[in-house]
Amino acid sequence: MIGLITAIIVFNIFAFKTNKRLSYIQIAHIWVFTIAFQMSVDLYIDIKYHGYWYFQKGVDWAALPAHTVLIPPVNMMFINWYPFGRSKWRQIRYFFYWELCLLTYELIALLPDPWGYFHYGWWNLGYSAIVNPILLYLLITYYKKFVE
Repeated sequence: MIGLITAIIVFNIFAFKTNKRLSYIQIAHIWVFTIAFQMSVDLYIDIKYHGYWYFQKGVDWAALPAHTVLIPPVNMMFINWYPFGRSKWRQIRYFFYWELCLLTYELIALLPDPWGYFHYGWWNLGYSAIVNPILLYLLITYYKKFVE
């Protein structure tokens, strides 16, 4: 739990302190999209198929902060610093750096309690390496079509 609380505080402070691009309405769009999308994905991978989970398998109140206030500020930072209007090479490189950061953070979240809070069932880091860029691409697509 210490790791989750620390991450939430750090990510939220950093996201809001470094925000230069996003208006309050854009931030609200990103938060609502992120929470809805994460809950939809986690409903299947976490609850139904037990691929991964936070704290305990199944519906868990302790996991609510991970679903609602952990990932949205990360997505804010991703969009805030995204190299819009730059070359495709720069955008691909940006995705690559974020992928490294996300996978590193996932490894940290897998640490034993009290620092870690994330657990694997059949899921592994390789699946995350494949899925993360797709999720980031969907976030950028949503932002460009509905928010910007």
